Amino acid sequence: MKINRGMLAAVLVGFGFAVLVEGQSAARQEWVGSWAASQQIPEPQNALPSDDLRDATLRQIVHLSAGGSTLRVHVSNAFGTSSLHLTSVHIARPVSSSAPGIDAATDKALTFSGKADVIIPAGAEYLSDPVENPVAPLSDLAVSIHYEDPPARETGHPGSRATSYLVHGDAVAAADLPDAKKVDHWYQLSAIDVGVTKTRNIGMLNQGIGGNHLLTDGLGTNALARFDRDVLARAGVRWLIVFEGVNDLGGLTQMSDPPHDEHLAFVDRVIASYEQIVARAHAAHIQVFGATITPYTGSGYYHPPASNEADRQAINQWIRAPGHFDAVIDFDKAVADPAHPNHLAPGYDCGDHLHPSPAGYRVMGELIPLGLFRH
Repeated sequence: MKINRGMLAAVLVGFGFAVLVEGQSAARQEWVGSWAASQQIPEPQNALPSDDLRDATLRQIVHLSAGGSTLRVHVSNAFGTSSLHLTSVHIARPVSSSAPGIDAATDKALTFSGKADVIIPAGAEYLSDPVENPVAPLSDLAVSIHYEDPPARETGHPGSRATSYLVHGDAVAAADLPDAKKVDHWYQLSAIDVGVTKTRNIGMLNQGIGGNHLLTDGLGTNALARFDRDVLARAGVRWLIVFEGVNDLGGLTQMSDPPHDEHLAFVDRVIASYEQIVARAHAAHIQVFGATITPYTGSGYYHPPASNEADRQAINQWIRAPGHFDAVIDFDKAVADPAHPNHLAPGYDCGDHLHPSPAGYRVMGELIPLGLFRH
């Protein structure tokens, strides 16, 4: 669905993976993911006009989770069809999370193998060199990128829920961008890692994509296709929360209700996808927590018939059963209407009968036992 529910933050926001990372060494620095966004090809209405990124500076502000003494920035050309030249990338402390100004005294240029510019091959992601730049937990960071020429095909995360700022020319070190074009998406910026030396330092990465699917490409590539890039490639991953499947469910009956045998085969394929995620995560020593799929009866987008609700119940029953996930986070029970459990509770419904309200997301966030992350 072109609809953003999401994975996890303090309150939940798109469907997919929530990746939790940890640094544990007391003697040496380790890298821990502090922020990340799943990359996809922006839809036409979310892509920038090509000339907007010709000799242009894009300043993007992100909210970190874990703090650390040093950091490194990941820039991505994952869906580009040719190499992408970024002539300079700077970081700084923003004066606000909702304005383009930075504290100029904190501005620092990043390097890539010692050089100020970087050429990212098609399909690749590039890590900056580490830079000493202490950041506090839950602080904001501005990343300013100068493009020489626009990418042949853009890579980004349309569901940023944050404003980015665009001007022509190289203004990566400018204290303010007063005439900037405002764009509510992120581009080319995929992750930020921090270096930690504390005994325990946990970060949370929201790798959700609104409209994402398990079985097919929806908005963004399917969950299994992006698993390596969005989970295994992130720094210090220890735990994974999987909250995905409603778009597959709703899409099955969106246009018509297929025969019963197709419903059975569909449920089997969804469960098999979960099993693949668990097996691949366990091979990398990552614990996997399964989140049940929340109700959406009454939705004008998916308007599920009884057969579709039966599929949701069957899948949730499998998620809850022992021996499949390492733990279960029962979002379904948390936000369902006790009197009509195939509906969201009125107080937890944003009004479209598909997405939880802020109160619903808060309940979902508070449901997650912090004790899961002590092992």
